Amino acid sequence: MAETDRTVFEYLVYVSENQSPLDFMLIADHIDKFFYGALLTIEITVLALLIGGVMAIPLAIARAYHHRWLNAPIFGFTYFFRGTPLLVQTYLVYYGLAQFDFVRESFLWDPILSSPWWCALITFSLNTAAYTTEFLRGAIENTAKGEVEAARACGMSPAKAMRRIVLPSAFRRALPAYSNEVIFMLHSSVVLSTITLQDILGVGRWLNGRYYLAYEGFITAMLFYMVLVFLISKVFRLWEKRWLRHLQSHNPATTAPDRA
Repeated sequence: MAETDRTVFEYLVYVSENQSPLDFMLIADHIDKFFYGALLTIEITVLALLIGGVMAIPLAIARAYHHRWLNAPIFGFTYFFRGTPLLVQTYLVYYGLAQFDFVRESFLWDPILSSPWWCALITFSLNTAAYTTEFLRGAIENTAKGEVEAARACGMSPAKAMRRIVLPSAFRRALPAYSNEVIFMLHSSVVLSTITLQDILGVGRWLNGRYYLAYEGFITAMLFYMVLVFLISKVFRLWEKRWLRHLQSHNPATTAPDRA
């Protein structure tokens, strides 16, 4: 039995190296590195979405109600992060801050700003906060006036109405747009490989470079991204079916803003 298994293995290696357009056995030998890269990609993407989402809620409220002192600075923040590529933003944080002596001598340098992981998390969080702020602002502004008036008629204060009526309604209607933002952030995570982090694409580049391959690493990375996008889309479809059931017949899905 063992001899048969060895023969099969040797045949697969021969086919992979000599007859197959893709060296699948080499990929299988290093698949653990791709799973490690996927774990890093998911880790930073999820943490950035959580931090950026929490940041976006008060910013979106201030934008939606045109706060006298906060509206302009928040607009400038969202315009900068939506108007410049994520790659440039990441380089500014990771490479740019190191050029200043006061940054390198600060207490934040050694544990945070000198680490590519932290620099990526900071940049990704700010970037997704800017996008989430804008489409959440639109969802808040488009809340039906009847819902707000009903909350007032029940004696709710503006803060209570915001917490119990406006925000839950806005979150539900912004859900289709947010699913696109999650996928965009996953795709944008390829920036990680440019600052020495071994994400999915970074592992693919490493594999191609080490064995002088043309596309095995990239195709494997592509398949990993496709699987992750499929799972994300599936989860959001289930959430939309549950929380947007009452809107499916008469309210078109909200679309995400185009990335600059």
